[in-house]
Amino acid sequence: MADKVKLLLSVLLLVAGIAGFYYYADQPQLYRVLGLLVVFGVSGFIALQSEPGMNALNFGRSAVLEARKSVWPSRQETMQTTLLVMVMVIIIGIMLWLFDMFLLWAVKLLTGQGG
Repeated sequence: MADKVKLLLSVLLLVAGIAGFYYYADQPQLYRVLGLLVVFGVSGFIALQSEPGMNALNFGRSAVLEARKSVWPSRQETMQTTLLVMVMVIIIGIMLWLFDMFLLWAVKLLTGQGG
């Protein structure tokens, strides 16, 4: 129950911060943005005190660790793969165009429109 209260308080604080941002539209934008950032920070801190908040934080950390384990292709591999994809797209495009022309010819022949 305490986690739900913390999350509800966090959401209400966010909504109040956004409402305040627009309510004080006559104030300088710098102050409004700084206030909104402070509200977002406090709201995030409150949300992280709950079990779902900690689970989300741990999930984000593990996702970053997994992304660091990824092996990224070199520039040469990327260029070669991109070139191969472009060539294959052109070849498939030409094949589909030829197939479309053949079907157009066949339909005209069958319907008697291709004199």
